[in-house]
Amino acid sequence: MDQTSEPFRQIDRDHMLGLEKGLAVIACFDAAHPRLTIADIARMTGLTRATARRCLITLARIGYAETDGRLFALTPRVLRLGYAYLSSTPLTTILQSALERLSEEIGESSSASILDGSEIVYVARAATRRIMSVGLSVGARLPAFCTSMGRVLLAALPDEEARRRVEAMPRAPRTGRTVTDADTIMRLLDGIRRDGHAIIDQELEIGLTSIAVPVFDIRGRTLAAINVGTQATRFPPDLLVRDLLPKLKAVQADLARIVG
Repeated sequence: MDQTSEPFRQIDRDHMLGLEKGLAVIACFDAAHPRLTIADIARMTGLTRATARRCLITLARIGYAETDGRLFALTPRVLRLGYAYLSSTPLTTILQSALERLSEEIGESSSASILDGSEIVYVARAATRRIMSVGLSVGARLPAFCTSMGRVLLAALPDEEARRRVEAMPRAPRTGRTVTDADTIMRLLDGIRRDGHAIIDQELEIGLTSIAVPVFDIRGRTLAAINVGTQATRFPPDLLVRDLLPKLKAVQADLARIVG
């Protein structure tokens, strides 16, 4: 997947362009791209090869990357960056505790995520079993357009902003059921705003269904999304609504009182 960024530009004297470029380089690495060359980084970021090389060598020298002379990979030290966010945000601790109680009650895996551009990022998860071919954990990313939490978070945006994001994001189908048309997705978002929840029926992976609701603060602002993911054979959409939605709604109400 090409992750080419917008052109880098000096915004003002206080803007550290070098830091922006370094972070862009780190963001290139993911499960599909665990080891990259200088040329790969240059292509994915839009940086020159010389700049990409300097960024990678700097990251290697300070311990955030390692190299065999050709290929570069991140080191566990990068986890400090993600942990800094998680440890400084009380919401993630609250969400984790709530999800653990929910999963213990219903015997299904539950998760929480926030929106980051065109993707959702998992910030809490309580897994009772592995339901996807790809393992999910805190920090994992999935496309927003075809996930239940992603659609909940997109629906929380003003309509114009939601459309801008949907039209700009990659929308490659994950299964034969994946909805990729921007207008159709926008109509689905309208329904989510009306109903207060989103359901995905095997759009992300065959055999997987999920249902999600937003997490509100006391003023009604959406802070995150929570969901329950399960097997389609056990919980088709009608049973998700009948059996699991009330449990999610109860957690939603509890969280709204706790997070303030």
